[in-house]
This record gives sequence, C-alpha cells and structure tokens, in this order.
Amino acid sequence: MAPLVHQVRADGSAILLFADDEPVVERIRRGAGSYTAMLELTDTAPVDLRQPVRGLLWVTGRLWLPEPGTARRFALQVADANPHHDLLRLGHGATLVRLDPDFVVLSDAEGSAALAPVELAAARADPFCRGERGLLAHMEKCHPETLVALARHLPAALRERADATVRPLGLDRLGLRLRVETPYRDHDVRLPWETAPTSLSELWVQLRQLIGLTAPDAERPAV
Repeated sequence: MAPLVHQVRADGSAILLFADDEPVVERIRRGAGSYTAMLELTDTAPVDLRQPVRGLLWVTGRLWLPEPGTARRFALQVADANPHHDLLRLGHGATLVRLDPDFVVLSDAEGSAALAPVELAAARADPFCRGERGLLAHMEKCHPETLVALARHLPAALRERADATVRPLGLDRLGLRLRVETPYRDHDVRLPWETAPTSLSELWVQLRQLIGLTAPDAERPAV
C-alpha cells in the first residue's frame, strides 16, 4: 500500500498519512492500537538504467495511531519540511499513522547489513549525495568518452566483452560505481578513490585521476 503522504526521519521512524478506508488503518485499530509492519525504501540510480534500483532499506517496526492532537502536531512537522495538500485531509477522510522502528536492514550490490535505529540516526549523510545525480547524468549525456576512459579500470573479463555497456551507477566519498550491462545480467563495480575526498574540488581531483586527465584546465562536469 502507498500512503498519501510520508516522511522518513533519520532514525528510521516514519509519519504516514493514509486514506481512512485503507485496510492497514483498520488493522491497526483491531490490533489494540498497534500493528507490526515493514516499510521498504528504494534507492534508484541517477540515470535511466535497465535495473534502476541500486539499494533497498527495510524498516521493521510498530505502526500506531497517535491521539488527534499529537497527529496534528506530527502533520505540522511534515508540512514544515514537505508541504502537501493531502495533509489538509487529516481528520477529514485521512488518518495519520506513525512507524517506530525496531530494526533496519540495508541491502545493495555490495552486501547487506542489519542496523539498530540508533545506528541509523547516527549515520552521516554522504558529502556528495546532493550533487551525485547531476554529475553522473551530465557524465553520461555529455561525456561518453569519460565512461570509455573509466572502463579501463574494470576487471578484464568485463573490459574485454564486446557486448557490454558501461553506465554510471553511483558516486560517494568511497569511490565511483559503474554498472556494466550485458545481455543476460548486470555487474556492479566500485572504483575506489586513491584518497577519500571531502569537498567538490578534492572530488574533481580524484575523478580526473581515474579518468586519466592531468591538465588543470580540463572541463569540470556540472553538479
């Protein structure tokens, strides 16, 4: 089921607004005010890939119905960060539900990890998360030669395939991720930075080293 409005917080807790006739609302009421559920969040690639989902976050916890006054306070907190007209339906055809997490599982091509809510809340946002989408989309659209240069770092079994297409998958403080699409399956490869960057200027230096550029006036990708 998909909520009308949702907001997920740093610790995995979530505020969800459902239409009154959603079965989950009745299930919570029948369960003496709470109901165990799992919330699935998808991390999609910044470019149009054949398989766009590159990671999943599963939050398992307890759904419960706040008292009307508390529900309104939660709705105002959501509106401060993400104004949405459906919030006006609270109490008039819609019910606000809160999810309190018990545990969290993060999964991507590099593995899976179970996290406690306190660990999730303590996690730092990657310094390049806001610029990643624009940089990689620009790389694929305007600089396909860059992907050709990066492909030289791939394992030989992938680098030598004539039927492989190299696509940008992700970028973070640990490295650049590439997706190698072949007719029958996809392969994800991480190219680590020589030194972990902490700023855009440092990131550009590390990216140029991977590409093989040395000229200081080489064009920077747009972020």
